[in-house]
Amino acid sequence: MKTKIGVLLSSMMFLQYYVWGAWYVTMGTYMGEALKSTGIDIGAAYSAGAIATIISPFFVGMIADRFFAAQKIMGVLHLLGAALLLYATQVTNTGFYWVILVYSLMYMPTIALSNSVAFAQMTDPGKQFPWIRVFGTLGWIAAGLIISKLGIEKTAGTFQVAAIVSVILGLLSFAMPNTPPKAKTEKVSASGILGMDALVLFKTRSFLIFFIAAIAICIPLSFYYGFANPFLNEIGLENAAGKMTLGQMSEALFILAIPFMFNKVGVKNMLILGISAWLLRYVFFAYGNIDHSWMLYAGIILHGICYDFFFVTGYMYTEKKAGEKIKNAAQGLFTFATYGVGMFIGTWYSGFVVDKYKTVTNITTNTSIHNWTFIWLTPAAIAGAVLIAFILFFKEKKEIATSA
Repeated sequence: MKTKIGVLLSSMMFLQYYVWGAWYVTMGTYMGEALKSTGIDIGAAYSAGAIATIISPFFVGMIADRFFAAQKIMGVLHLLGAALLLYATQVTNTGFYWVILVYSLMYMPTIALSNSVAFAQMTDPGKQFPWIRVFGTLGWIAAGLIISKLGIEKTAGTFQVAAIVSVILGLLSFAMPNTPPKAKTEKVSASGILGMDALVLFKTRSFLIFFIAAIAICIPLSFYYGFANPFLNEIGLENAAGKMTLGQMSEALFILAIPFMFNKVGVKNMLILGISAWLLRYVFFAYGNIDHSWMLYAGIILHGICYDFFFVTGYMYTEKKAGEKIKNAAQGLFTFATYGVGMFIGTWYSGFVVDKYKTVTNITTNTSIHNWTFIWLTPAAIAGAVLIAFILFFKEKKEIATSA
């Protein structure tokens, strides 16, 4: 791969995840502060991403991949997305959900499209893609630090920043190397896109247990994505958005350890470490405060173990169990079930829990405080239940035998 292509692809990944990181982390805080949204409203807004995750594979697999060059449709979607991000700052709480839902339907397909553009230019994707993709994590980190530095995480400014970067990425997309549509003669079906061919893996008890655990652990994950930033702001942690980027820094660090640990430690122990980290994180959040801020920082930094040791390890485990023939179907099924179904359940449930432990302290200004101890103990209990069930029922050899 030529240096110029590498720079273009790295820039694309940086901006792709900068856009997402600029508004997603702080959306719950903006909704609570500016729109006076309830926890259910915030949970519903975060569920938009899950709905888009369920729908976007159909758009990419049945339309985008077959009729349009990937970089061109990506450019159009980002330009339309920029307009929607700006419009989101002009609507009230009632209309906000629908704007974010439509925006998510624009944005989520661009993740797969950006990956397609990158893979099409690589001579050795296995070695080259991680070095390109890491710029996405750097983009997310940069977004959080800049939003924090500007002091706008409670305002509509986060969406405005994301919109500006979305325009830049939209225009850059048209300058990306051409990635033509796939042959229309290829057979594409809804069941194929959803990875139904991989259902054969459920005959293996270990994979079925892992799959159920993966969906269940997305419920605690939803609490973090939707309410960690509002929580940190409410208890008075300054520059919360910037400090939350420690989680992405941790993620980038721990992901480097996974290839070395995967076969040495064993997949079961790796997954147990990941689930245990979820439990520990929420215990830290439940009892942490400004006087014991080390607990808050520990909870944030644990994101690397939480995400990498379960989800990244999970993708690797899924690929090894599936084998070459159905690995793409298996990955599609895993993504659909976790970031689609699991996150949809989690985002709605987390909203109900947050509202349950809310008290209005000033009727005139409609400002609220929450009993965050009980809120965070809820996902901690769920993670604990998943951990116990996983330890008891998941049986897997240290060396994973791939399916024929």
